[in-house]
Amino acid sequence: MRVAVKSLTSHAITCLCLVMLCSAAAADSVRRIVHDDGRVEFTNTSSGKSARASTRSETVYKYTDENGVVTFSEARPAGARYDVIRFECYACSPDSKVNWHRTPLFVGRYEDAIEKTAREYDVDPALVQAVIHAESAFNPQAVSSKGAQGLMQLMPATAREVGIGNALDAEQNIRGGVTYLSRMLSLHNGDIKLATAAYNAGPGAVRRHGGIPPYAETQAYVKRVGILHERYRLASN
Repeated sequence: MRVAVKSLTSHAITCLCLVMLCSAAAADSVRRIVHDDGRVEFTNTSSGKSARASTRSETVYKYTDENGVVTFSEARPAGARYDVIRFECYACSPDSKVNWHRTPLFVGRYEDAIEKTAREYDVDPALVQAVIHAESAFNPQAVSSKGAQGLMQLMPATAREVGIGNALDAEQNIRGGVTYLSRMLSLHNGDIKLATAAYNAGPGAVRRHGGIPPYAETQAYVKRVGILHERYRLASN
């Protein structure tokens, strides 16, 4: 069986399980490789470069194309049946091996929309960048297994609450996410750690625990958003 593997441009850098492809003659594992420039590639061939440990930040589609080639891609195939290998919040895995002090930033991505909306809601644009990076690694089509959508991973109920009709539209998603983040900041008197904990786990969890909830994912998320916030702030100066 021939296997075609498309290179991905996502900067997600932590966990994907090995996918085994079986034929009558042999079975080859598809490995996830992160290149030095942050480009992610899925391949079943030996390239001399070690595969990184998997993360849960990409949505990968597995399908068989019209030529009978099994293909892995971040682009949803048209007119073909496919399986979804779906991953979650980029910065939430406690076991992430990403060096958050050094991982490449997405400086310049959606800059105008972020700047305009952040200033309108009196939120630091660098914090918005950090949250987007942590939530989706700047993938506007990211969809989690729980249904969170887009750059700032808005749940459908949250999107409706903040008046967003299409959470997969980048500008709408940014507006909705910034609106909600602004509310969390206001609710927690500008405390960024509590606001981002509430963004991740919900304000009810923060209230019940009297601070950052003792959830490993939320604690990792708050810490990493803090690192990214400082880095994006410095990058804008």
